[in-house]
Amino acid sequence: MEGNKDDSVKCIRIAEGCIASGDHEKAIKFLNKAERLYPTQKAKDLLEEVKNMSENTDKGGGTEPTMNGPRKRRGSVGRDTTDGGTEVVHEKEYSEEQLVLVKRVQKCKDYYEVLSVEKEASEGDLKKAYRKLALQMHPDKNKAPGATEAFKAVGNAYAVLSDPAKRKKYDVYGPDEEKRSSRSGEYQYDYSHGFEGDISPEELFNMFFGGAGFGGRVHRHRRSQSRATEEGSGTLFLQLAPILLLVVISLLSSLFVSDPVFSLQRSDKYSAQRKSQNLKIPYYVKQDFVSNFAGDLRRIERQVEEEFVSNLRQNCWRERSYKENMLWRARNYADAALYERAQSMETPSCDQLQNLYK
Repeated sequence: MEGNKDDSVKCIRIAEGCIASGDHEKAIKFLNKAERLYPTQKAKDLLEEVKNMSENTDKGGGTEPTMNGPRKRRGSVGRDTTDGGTEVVHEKEYSEEQLVLVKRVQKCKDYYEVLSVEKEASEGDLKKAYRKLALQMHPDKNKAPGATEAFKAVGNAYAVLSDPAKRKKYDVYGPDEEKRSSRSGEYQYDYSHGFEGDISPEELFNMFFGGAGFGGRVHRHRRSQSRATEEGSGTLFLQLAPILLLVVISLLSSLFVSDPVFSLQRSDKYSAQRKSQNLKIPYYVKQDFVSNFAGDLRRIERQVEEEFVSNLRQNCWRERSYKENMLWRARNYADAALYERAQSMETPSCDQLQNLYK
């Protein structure tokens, strides 16, 4: 039975993804499978929550189709009683599914579980998981209690796992050093703090979605700024002295650094065009190049080709990332025109890189 534990955990993570997308039937299927493989309290709790959500859907508090295709969930209904005994029916600002999503994040034990990804997840898997959860957890869209902290946890999880150095440190030490004790004596980790990124979760969200927030009602939590001091001009000069010294050193060092041997762009200084013998890459040199570097030509042309290919790869990565982002936004917002434009978008650097070795 112990050997099935990893498979049971995988089934639970798949089920959590199904809950997030609203596929309750599939979630129940994988949770039942997880229970058969290796029974856990987490699987039992999730199974009970999903069944309750399915029952609410059958009673009329579930999802309804929209014109654009995606399914939206109605808010759950609550009842209050006034002093006069009159019962007032009102609709909550959040759905049962949104509350389940927030509770799931609150129960997570590590950042991989927060994003519902495997420990070997690639950069693309992390981006896909973050985009999906960030849209669902943004407090201006999700009004469930604890949504703000859950949103921060998702942002912190991506900020750590997307950074190779921070991810390596997290894999080695985990959250053990920053656990805090709850009143019950058990350890509970606050994933909205801890291994935080260099930017706030809200800034990270704006980077992914071009600043397209849901109303800007979430206050950014920035690090405390240093207090401004009123000092004389002499003290100010002493503060700026290290910076001025660095500027002077930089200017002096530039006087003793020789010009590069070649350039990939034509200029007044590099006006003579040549081509590398292997890949036929055009490059530009000074007029006296042949007389000065005739014996070192093979090494120089190898550097030319390496720099050219490196630039192509960087440009290709940017082109593909931009295209994939447009395709994702088009599918997410059901924008047919944007999807068609993204599909027809060319990636010239990638094409050139592919044709380079033919």
